[in-house]
Amino acid sequence: MIWSNLIKISNRKFEKLTFSTISDSESTKSFAYSSQNNSSFVTEHPAKDDLANLSLNIEKNKNKINPNWITGFIDAEGSFSLILSKNNTYSQGWLVFPVFQVTLHKKDRAILEAILNYFNGIGSIFSEEKRNSVKYRVASFEELGLIIEHLDKYPLITQKKADYLLFKQAWELINQKRHLTSEGLNQIVNIRAAMNLGLTDTLKREFPAYIPVVRPLIQDQKIKDPYWLAGFTSGEGCFMVKIGKSVSHKSGYRILLEFVLTQHIRDEELMKSIISYLGCGRYIFRPSRPNYAEFTVTKFSEVNQIIIPFFEKYPIIGVKLQDFRSFCKVAKIMVNKDHLTKEGLEQVLSLKQNMNKSREQEEDGSHSE
Repeated sequence: MIWSNLIKISNRKFEKLTFSTISDSESTKSFAYSSQNNSSFVTEHPAKDDLANLSLNIEKNKNKINPNWITGFIDAEGSFSLILSKNNTYSQGWLVFPVFQVTLHKKDRAILEAILNYFNGIGSIFSEEKRNSVKYRVASFEELGLIIEHLDKYPLITQKKADYLLFKQAWELINQKRHLTSEGLNQIVNIRAAMNLGLTDTLKREFPAYIPVVRPLIQDQKIKDPYWLAGFTSGEGCFMVKIGKSVSHKSGYRILLEFVLTQHIRDEELMKSIISYLGCGRYIFRPSRPNYAEFTVTKFSEVNQIIIPFFEKYPIIGVKLQDFRSFCKVAKIMVNKDHLTKEGLEQVLSLKQNMNKSREQEEDGSHSE
């Protein structure tokens, strides 16, 4: 491939040759629950070959992921919801049920299969075809007790734990049949009002006297196990290779490796604790996203001597593992100084082209010249 064409393709397909930031969004949405599959969701069964092909870090003897990895991933991608639906067959006229859910892009279905396997088959995996997403959902009251048992033993540490604690309160009220009384139902509505995005407009109209309970503030945000960070990174992390023009470099281009974790500013203490835990990185704000900030590592010595060895010992799970492997290959090229040659720089560009959003586009069939 001609060098100039390779540069043009890199610019057109992925990003301009300038240093930019990643973007991410997080939201929790209610959904209408049905015990039967509807047209939007298709139940899927675990594909064991997918687990092996993605080199998932499942313990050989127990065939299960490390429990702290599970909690870290839930801190990144899990959601806790309380669903209230009108139903006149109940004494208070409302059906109330809690739901735990993890939603991912369909390319990471194997992660959900591994989570289902970890929890001994409880819950179900659904595919939402229109959104190219897959969901692991636990809605059975008894099965939610097993999720709660796990999270009490291996606690969440992001501010998402506040939603979990409120969720658990509601689950306990339901367990005591309190939701079948007017007082208990109002308690659950007040709990629901303090969770996630609060009450829907419909629920506000139905329960105009609601008073949100005080939302717990999570203060102990210190990382206690390296597998938690591996799980959290498998959900929220990003391994990036950035290329920018540079008059001070022989090749005319500068290569920068960056590891990033992006989180809402309410988890500032957690992000700062990651700096202390790893002994590297910075915590920075991006003006373009005022409610979010990043833990970022760009110093090559820290990337090569701390970040890469850490995730080699405590592996990323899922498709993101492929990005990490490409990231490592670029680091090796830079260690050997091969990136200073035309051939080495072409290798870096080739690896970059198959990372992050670029891979997603190709898998979705939306990649074009």
